[in-house]
Amino acid sequence: MLLPQSLSRRLSPARSTAVAARTGVALGVGITILFATGLISHLIQHPPDWFRWPAHPVWLYRVTQGTHVTVGVMMIPVLLVKLWSVYMRFFIKPSLRHGLAELLERLSVAVLIGAVLFQIVTGLFNTAQFYPWKFFFTTTHHAMAYVAFGAVVVHLAVKLPVVRQALSRPVDDPEPDAGSAPESGPRRGISRRTVLVAAGLGAVVAGVAVAGQSIPFLRWASLLAPRSGHGPQGVPINRTAAAAAVTDTARSPQYALTVKVGGRERAFSRADLEAMPQHDSALPIACVEGWSAQGHWSGVRLRELLAAVGEYRGGDVRFTSLETTGIYGSSVLPHTHVVDASTLIALRLHGEDLALDHGYPCRLIAPNRPGVLQTKWLKSIEELS
Repeated sequence: MLLPQSLSRRLSPARSTAVAARTGVALGVGITILFATGLISHLIQHPPDWFRWPAHPVWLYRVTQGTHVTVGVMMIPVLLVKLWSVYMRFFIKPSLRHGLAELLERLSVAVLIGAVLFQIVTGLFNTAQFYPWKFFFTTTHHAMAYVAFGAVVVHLAVKLPVVRQALSRPVDDPEPDAGSAPESGPRRGISRRTVLVAAGLGAVVAGVAVAGQSIPFLRWASLLAPRSGHGPQGVPINRTAAAAAVTDTARSPQYALTVKVGGRERAFSRADLEAMPQHDSALPIACVEGWSAQGHWSGVRLRELLAAVGEYRGGDVRFTSLETTGIYGSSVLPHTHVVDASTLIALRLHGEDLALDHGYPCRLIAPNRPGVLQTKWLKSIEELS
């Protein structure tokens, strides 16, 4: 697309197809990673019948969701450079010869930009648990992921010849046909290579600034990470006992955990649970906001607790919290995780009784699961038929 000379003179040589193509490729790779890792998280939380998520390796969800949030933040400087390199083209009137095609192309690009910006902004707000909107973040973010990824695929298909041509030339070659002013004297402004290096460095710095949420040795540098290992007993929390309105019921002397399995039912006090064989598990808490922390948990193996009540028939198991508000007051654990030796009804963390905010008197801790499904302040456990 040719630019009018009056506009072309005001363009930096860095605003070019070379920069747009290279940042576009980086965005395409990043958005593909985000789509795949985000889809994994959604399927774990809302599993269809065909989906199976393994219990091992125990760190897998920690890696996929940490990657999701870190890559999302890394895409911010890349996206800004991409938009800077092309935005002036949107002010050019479509030619009469290609008016409809150019108009449709611009509309498709508008959908792409809008969807990607929506995903990045709402995702960033979610990491800080700040929701200045009326819609439910999880389902909306998931739906818009298909729009963003689909728009990327369509845009790449339309622009593939231009991208291939741009990538085949050295980055600082003149591009008079792409809208840059012909260079007859000293080059004006910064070079394209400098812009691309700055975009790459910006992405790395942005990533490091949040990656410490899930990579412990980077916590010292993660200045923008909202949760970096701080919290009761050295593990962050998303929801306090006060916010869940369970402070009194969790501390009640009459507390009992009801377990239903094999057509039988039994109530366990905290003392009953402590009297059973105790086991240790080293498992991370990994949350959808991107943070994770390793925990050394101890308590009763779930499979042994079920066996103490009745015959476990291999079905999924529902866990219900004392919490009566919020949307994560219960979770369902699939058979693979139920029978795993590392799945505990945890009573202690790092050798100490669970802090109230970590789920006292007892909580579920299972391998390779999102934190929102590691139900705290357990009220009942029931095998589903």
